[in-house]
Amino acid sequence: MLDNPHTTVPVDETSLRYEGWRIVAVCFLLATFGWGLGFYGQSVYVAELQRARGWPTSLVSSGTTFFYLFGALLVVFVGEAVRKYGPRLCLISGTLAMAAAGVAVGAVREPWQLYLADAVLAFGWAGTSLAMITNTISLWFDHKRGMAISLALNGASFGGIVGVPLLVTLISHTGFANAMYAAAGAMLVLLVPVMLLVVGKPPDLHGWHGAAKARPQSSTQIRKQALRDVGFLTVTIAFALVLFAQVGFIVHLISFLDPAIGRERAAMAVAVLTAMAVIGRVLFSMVIDRLDQRLASALSFLSQAAALCVVINLHGDYVLIAACAVFGFSVGNLITLPSLIVQQEFDSASFGVLISLNTAINQVTYAFGPGVVGFLRDWSGGYALPFYLCIALEVMAAALIMVREKPRAKVA
Repeated sequence: MLDNPHTTVPVDETSLRYEGWRIVAVCFLLATFGWGLGFYGQSVYVAELQRARGWPTSLVSSGTTFFYLFGALLVVFVGEAVRKYGPRLCLISGTLAMAAAGVAVGAVREPWQLYLADAVLAFGWAGTSLAMITNTISLWFDHKRGMAISLALNGASFGGIVGVPLLVTLISHTGFANAMYAAAGAMLVLLVPVMLLVVGKPPDLHGWHGAAKARPQSSTQIRKQALRDVGFLTVTIAFALVLFAQVGFIVHLISFLDPAIGRERAAMAVAVLTAMAVIGRVLFSMVIDRLDQRLASALSFLSQAAALCVVINLHGDYVLIAACAVFGFSVGNLITLPSLIVQQEFDSASFGVLISLNTAINQVTYAFGPGVVGFLRDWSGGYALPFYLCIALEVMAAALIMVREKPRAKVA
């Protein structure tokens, strides 16, 4: 990157008065609705549409897969959209798209409408989830970026822990359609005014504008160069493998635990896993910017593999819940670490495009995780085989993430 001291703006990222922390609060709120309606909400939509319409699970689930895959195609372009149109317009557009998706899902009456609603939901997901949040925060933070992203993404867990139960309660009192309309309205009322008031023009922390003028390079060129770069490929493939295993395991966790320890304790195990994801993300945020992030990633992968070994081979109630806690401790950090590694190893001017590409590849991969785990479970008659596959993927990823590119000119 070209140094340009005349365009960079010195800021104190540690100060609580720094405007960047207000952006973190906005992104926390965005993540709450983004994950609540886009990610965790999928389980609610599947159950409600099955119950209300009598549609087969395969039909509704295929809509979810379509949502993830189409969303991944859109996520690729989030970085350049933020760079071209600015964070405020992109954040508001994502909010409007997610609210429109909530209305569309509530209005579904025919199967074709489900796919249309999931297409709108994919636009909303692209504009409210990981790529949008990391791209936005990267404009305000450099040295404290890890902490800022970690704190903002706690909104994702909040959306699952609080948002989904509230949605389910609202559905039971007002019906599915009315609940979705209310959730969409609440998102607009809470987010759009805050974004208009709080999100302004970011500081030029890295002299991006000067660098861009001196050495212009298109997003397409950045992607092509990155896909030939060993450092980028190892971090992207490693996290794709781990997220495939992680999502596949979590989606099937209650089905696995229910016959072993009962529905109540299975639900407790999921709650513990989710709570530990929040705790792990908060604790990690305090030191994450000072760690070797590839090594931290590898240790996180291996801790999940060890927890899965316990889950498969031991059957005591408290042992299984403890294993879920260990697994959950690193769940939240696995969506934060790729952006920090990309930040460390590549030029800041390339960050938005690269993290969007990384996120899209990961999303395409983990979209198939639940299906593959379910297929192997049906084929083998149990969860041992698919969970051992998850362990193998975690171990492979731990080895792969430690493969670093030799010192080189950074991708720009």
